[in-house]
Amino acid sequence: MPEDPIAQSEIAALTRRYEEAAQKNDREFGIVKSDLTAVRLQVGNLDQKVGNLSEQVVSLGERLERMDEKIDRNQAQIIELLSRLVGQRPDAG
Repeated sequence: MPEDPIAQSEIAALTRRYEEAAQKNDREFGIVKSDLTAVRLQVGNLDQKVGNLSEQVVSLGERLERMDEKIDRNQAQIIELLSRLVGQRPDAG
């Protein structure tokens, strides 16, 4: 039985449409994959920056604690000196 030319042309048209859709999907998948790679790199960079900021915050906290201790010592010295001066006459050398 001879092949039906109409059926053959329909099959060819469907095959072309399928192949075009597959190529389009491959291109779009490539774009999405590329974008995903870029996002992963950005997330990695942000993670590193957050880690660095965390270290800086810890360091700053330690520095503030040392500064508070120094202020407390200085205030204690000032109070001690002022306590020694209480009751002394200003003109007593």
